[in-house]
Amino acid sequence: MKILVTGGAGFIGSHTIDCLINRGHSVRVLDALVSQVHGNDRRKPIHLDDRVELIVGRIDDPAIVGRALEGVDGVIHLASAVGVGQSMYQIVDYCRTNVLGTAVLLQAIIDKRKCLKSLVVASSMSIYGEGRYQTIEGWPVNPGVRSESQLAGAQWELRDTDGRLLRPMATDEDKALNPTSVYAINKRDQEEMCLRVGAAYDIPTTALRFFNVYGSRQALSNPYTGVAAIFCARLLNDRSPLIFEDGLQRRDFVHVQDVARAVVAAAERPVAGEELNIGSGAAVSVLEIAEILALEMGKSIEPKVLGKYRQGDVRHCFADISKARRLLDWTPRKNFRQGVPELVEWVQYERDARDGVDDAWGELEQRGLLS
Repeated sequence: MKILVTGGAGFIGSHTIDCLINRGHSVRVLDALVSQVHGNDRRKPIHLDDRVELIVGRIDDPAIVGRALEGVDGVIHLASAVGVGQSMYQIVDYCRTNVLGTAVLLQAIIDKRKCLKSLVVASSMSIYGEGRYQTIEGWPVNPGVRSESQLAGAQWELRDTDGRLLRPMATDEDKALNPTSVYAINKRDQEEMCLRVGAAYDIPTTALRFFNVYGSRQALSNPYTGVAAIFCARLLNDRSPLIFEDGLQRRDFVHVQDVARAVVAAAERPVAGEELNIGSGAAVSVLEIAEILALEMGKSIEPKVLGKYRQGDVRHCFADISKARRLLDWTPRKNFRQGVPELVEWVQYERDARDGVDDAWGELEQRGLLS
């Protein structure tokens, strides 16, 4: 197939393109090459395969999107402004890129009467809000957002109405959605727009809910990127990783090459109308992530657990990936410890990575989003 990958010059996109080309597909990329991800010079990334046709432009530009769609058989929609904290104060920019951009793409597809073989949209675990939990008796529950008074009192864990601790469990796709940031709301909207338009116009559409993706090519100087890359940038600059709450919050870290294989599988064999979790299926604490990275990078630097909390963060969320295993015939190949050496090897070549965390945190504190 000839496949358009929006946001294809980025972290997940470039790995997806490598996988597509290795499987014999031809690829066109539409990417704005935004400076926060690609640097101020906004040059074509050196990791982007030379066989790719690159169109530089915004996803919310109808003329450019229409040109990018010419002659393609499938679309992988990865273009997105990414960042939970930043989305809470750059609301218009996030909605313009994520929601309006997706609307422009879908409008162009139906206006051009594109008979696509597949449409894959990148969704996010953030749309769940808190993950699944169960009571001490084993009954599943879907708790709401932690209260401001609870967080201010450093009572990080969720409890039932009787004050008993709830136990986190793997989150499946049937859990009710409760997005807690503008970014998360955007991702829910992207997913639902694509699935509904796909169903209406007979376009086989699959939504992939990515959990915490890590690996080479992630923008280390972007303070709103994934936490593994942020920790690497801190360690590279001989600074301690900074950790919200008590560091025991649990996440699901999935290697970017496993994610790329899932995206390509969905493009080649779409599971029409379905939402699928793409994670490792394992839970790791944020504190453990920082310690593993420091060890692998040879840095005797302890992480700093600050006891602060950020608006929009959740306590525990990790993936039940049984549906993706069954419907996509996909399974992750690397756990976090197996995937870290590839990340760290790449980090060693990024010596000029700027640590922008302090500036980003200053923005959040100034706006009352970090306490």
